[in-house]
Amino acid sequence: MSISRRGRRTALLSALTVPVVALLLGAATQATAAGAQSPLSTREINAVNADIQAHNHVLGSQIRRVEGDQSTPASKAAAQQPQPATALPNQVAATVDGIDVSGYQGNVDWGYWWGQGKRFVWTKATESTSYTNPYFAQQYNGSYNQGFIRGAYHFATPDTSSGAAQANYFVSHGGGWSGDGKTLPGVLDIEYNPYGATCYGLSPSAMTAWIKDFHDTYHDLTGRWPVIYTSTNWWNQCVDGDFSSTAPLWIARYSSTAGPLPYNWGYYTVWQYTSSPIDQDTFNGAYDRLQALANG
Repeated sequence: MSISRRGRRTALLSALTVPVVALLLGAATQATAAGAQSPLSTREINAVNADIQAHNHVLGSQIRRVEGDQSTPASKAAAQQPQPATALPNQVAATVDGIDVSGYQGNVDWGYWWGQGKRFVWTKATESTSYTNPYFAQQYNGSYNQGFIRGAYHFATPDTSSGAAQANYFVSHGGGWSGDGKTLPGVLDIEYNPYGATCYGLSPSAMTAWIKDFHDTYHDLTGRWPVIYTSTNWWNQCVDGDFSSTAPLWIARYSSTAGPLPYNWGYYTVWQYTSSPIDQDTFNGAYDRLQALANG
C-alpha cells in the first residue's frame, strides 16, 4: 500500500461515521459487480470492516463474554414458560416471545421470525455518540410492517460522554417513542465495558449519576422512562442507585431461570435467555401487557 493509500485508509477509519462507511462499502461492492474499479482496495475494505466490528457492541455481548451463555434446548423451553416467582401480583401467568437484533443481522427476514412466534423486537440504534446501525431502517421499519411491536436500544459507554449527551444522540437517531401502540420505549443497554475497566472507571455513585442523567434526559425528550437492560452481576458491582420505580427491567441471564434480580427490582419485564441462534427474549406477561408497555 502506498503512503497516500495508507493515509486515505487512516482518514476513513478516524473520520467516517458508520452509515457513511456502509455507503462506501456498498459503492465498492456495486462498482466491483459492474466491472468497474472499486474506490477502495480489498485491504482498505477489510480495515474499515474491522473498525466497524471494533465499535459495534451488541446487547449482551459483554455479558456473554464475562458470564458465559449456559443456555440449552431445555433452558430455552423453560424460559418461554410463565415464571410465577417473578410475575406481577394478580397478573395472568403468560409470556410473549421476542428477539433483539443489530447490524450484525443485516437485512432481517421478518416473515420468518413472525412465523417462529416472535411478536416483539428491539433493534440497536446507537452506541456512544458516534455509531449508528446502518441496517436500522430495514430492521425497525421492516419489523413494524410485519406486525411486530418494536423499539430501539442504545449501547452505553459511560466513559466517553455524559448520559444526557448519549440520550440525545439516541433519540436523534431512531431511539424516540410514539404513542402508536406499536413502539416500545427505548432501552439503555448498560453492561460490562468492552474496552477496559468493568465499570468504565466510575464509582458506583458516579455510575448511578450517569444512568440517572440518561434516564431523566430520555424522559424529558420522549415522555417515557427508558427500559434498563443489564445483568445482576454487573449491576451489583457497578451501581448503587435504585431505578425500580420508573424503569422497566430487562434482565440478561442465559440459563433456565432469570435468577436473582438487581437491587430493589421485584420482577423483570423482559428476560434475554439465550443468544443462539439469535438473541431471544421473553416478555413477562400476556400480549395485552406488552401493548400496555408500548402505549405508556
